[in-house]
Amino acid sequence: MLTRTDALHCERVVRSHARTFTLASYFLPPEKRRAAFALYAFCRVADDMVDAAGESDADEVARQLAAYERRLDAALAGRPADEIFRELAWVVSRYRVPAAVLRELLAGVARDLRPTRYESWPELAVYCEGVASTVGEMCTHVFGVTGGAGARDRALRYARTLGIAMQLTNILRDVGEDAGRGRCYLPEEDLATFGLSRGEILAGDGRLAQDPRWRALMTFEIKRARALYDAAIPGIALLAPDAQRCASACARGYAGILGAIETNAYDTVSARARLGRWARVGVLWDVWRGKGCPADASAITEGPVIQWDGGPKLAAAELVNCA
Repeated sequence: MLTRTDALHCERVVRSHARTFTLASYFLPPEKRRAAFALYAFCRVADDMVDAAGESDADEVARQLAAYERRLDAALAGRPADEIFRELAWVVSRYRVPAAVLRELLAGVARDLRPTRYESWPELAVYCEGVASTVGEMCTHVFGVTGGAGARDRALRYARTLGIAMQLTNILRDVGEDAGRGRCYLPEEDLATFGLSRGEILAGDGRLAQDPRWRALMTFEIKRARALYDAAIPGIALLAPDAQRCASACARGYAGILGAIETNAYDTVSARARLGRWARVGVLWDVWRGKGCPADASAITEGPVIQWDGGPKLAAAELVNCA
């Protein structure tokens, strides 16, 4: 049985962690907003479990995460244990969110319990799919899709690409915080290309941000992230009209963080780039007016296409291999 108390609990989780999403959610009709909050709360609790883990208690957190997955299984079987899982069980039933994508998210966040070392961009992209493309897929089921046959599959491909773009933005924004947890997500190949080492990143020395090598690396990664956004955002036109503004606000708000990184002289080692209050208001105002919101789903291709560094266009199947 749905209760307002359960919904408010999920909303509090969202408000305390996700300013951009909280504001963007006001573009959604109430029922979809409630469902999106439940999904976010489910994902956030799992993510917080892992982020709180140190090297010494990784095994304990792995057990907690396994217990969390058992609670998911119970909720899907009609025995939800708490506010979040009661709301989640309703979302899964109401919007047909596949259980597999919920489990994929949990498997993705569990990867952070092991040492984080990604040799190449394709390896990192697989990680991004697990922890973020999954969220895009969940939200697409809630948001709904417009268009003819095959529109849902196409919308999901675009949503998963947008998830990769947003997670890469997180990684670039949180370099210093992640180093404090002993994590470095930046691909080893990219570090080597610009003459940097994993050890230099993990040292967390703020002076690194003044190093030309670091700035060159960040310029490269920001260009990659923007190419992903450019490929993914047109797919918003495939979503139901009452969800397009929310999705656009989230995408454009997150993409704006890349500009904040540039404004901060690429220092994400000793500082955390944020989209300022008025910048967030500007994004919301532009979206409300329809500026930059995709309007025509008829021109959408079978999947996202990325133009990388002036090179050939790559379809979704090749996306993670772009360099």
